[in-house]
Amino acid sequence: MRLKDFIEIMNPDLYQVLKQSVELGCWPDGRRLSEQEREASLQALIAWEFEHLPEEQRTGYMPVSCKSRQAPAQAEDEPASILRFRDT
Repeated sequence: MRLKDFIEIMNPDLYQVLKQSVELGCWPDGRRLSEQEREASLQALIAWEFEHLPEEQRTGYMPVSCKSRQAPAQAEDEPASILRFRDT
């Protein structure tokens, strides 16, 4: 089935199932999504959102200006917060 054909038959309920499956990495019955299934589902979600949702509700939406740019300036003697990960 072509993506365009799938998007035409996709409804809000199916959209929610796909979205939750991509978020959790497994189908509602517990089976894990393969990489191909995840990629195809994400493509379908993005395409469906483009047709049915306002821009600010779509996956990956970024406002025109980041809220972090609007944050008050940090004092010079204050260290900047840096997120760091350790290998375990």
